[in-house]
Amino acid sequence: MEYTKLGRTGLSVSRLCLGTMNFGPKTTEPDSYTIMDRALELGLNFFDTADVYGWKTGEGVTEQIIGRWFATGGGRRDKVVLATKVFGKMSDWPNDSGLSARHIVKACDDSLRRLQTDHIDLYQMHHVDRSTPWDEIWQAMSTLVQAGKVLYVGSSNFAGWHLGLAQASAKEHGLLGLVSEQCIYNLFERTVELEVVPAAQHYGIGIIPWSPLHGGALSGMLRKQATGDAARVNEGRASDAAAANRETIEAYEKLAEQIGVDPANLALAWLLSRPGVTAPIIGPRTQAQLDSAVGALDVTLSSETLARLDELFPPVGKGGPGPEAWAW
Repeated sequence: MEYTKLGRTGLSVSRLCLGTMNFGPKTTEPDSYTIMDRALELGLNFFDTADVYGWKTGEGVTEQIIGRWFATGGGRRDKVVLATKVFGKMSDWPNDSGLSARHIVKACDDSLRRLQTDHIDLYQMHHVDRSTPWDEIWQAMSTLVQAGKVLYVGSSNFAGWHLGLAQASAKEHGLLGLVSEQCIYNLFERTVELEVVPAAQHYGIGIIPWSPLHGGALSGMLRKQATGDAARVNEGRASDAAAANRETIEAYEKLAEQIGVDPANLALAWLLSRPGVTAPIIGPRTQAQLDSAVGALDVTLSSETLARLDELFPPVGKGGPGPEAWAW
């Protein structure tokens, strides 16, 4: 397993992050345990979850599964860099969502209880909250850090200027500020290259891409459809991508075949080669999918392959960061 630092911190995390969103809704609890145990066997130490995962309002189903896995012992909790999130709706009451100080502190305590741990390594704001001032947000996060309940703070789905605002406010309060930004980033979706990635690099914020396979569209979906193994890729983001970009996906899968790389690992290897990326999030539903994904770490892409990927999936505008991407 390869490791890197999370942003500008001294914290070492694996180059792949285990996403747990399938645990509960699509992967049984015993199978989730198997995947997490296998992740540790492979040296994968970075796990990501959220209080809303499990999609039963207020229950934190996925966090509970992880907590029960931690409780089985074997030093599991100590081996994991644990990331979870706050923002989503946890009840119908008006203060049980967003980033008010009240919700941040309560949601953290609730997550700690479900996860059966005394601290969260990386506490991420799941979305920007335009109705809450940064002074209030950092006051709440600082309270949690001082109490030892949270070690690092990250963001998710922030625009570049949100990162700037967050860091300016944190500096005023003498705080470390954000150390990571979790954003959608893949060959199909490169918008973050305009401003989010440059801002993150400037502030020493590690990029954690979610949906690296664009919902399965980059996983070899056409081959899976041909063999009848296409349950996931026939819905959502992957289905939409296939409808609009079938020829591109065909060419992509042909390229993967030509260079002898699994399509999913080609997409992951591309992200691993991108500036500022700490660890793409993989969301295996089975141990076999996890074992396959780790193979991306052994893939080195040639300049010719990278150029071909840019042809198939052009960057936004002229490429690179703004304003040059759209101006001069």
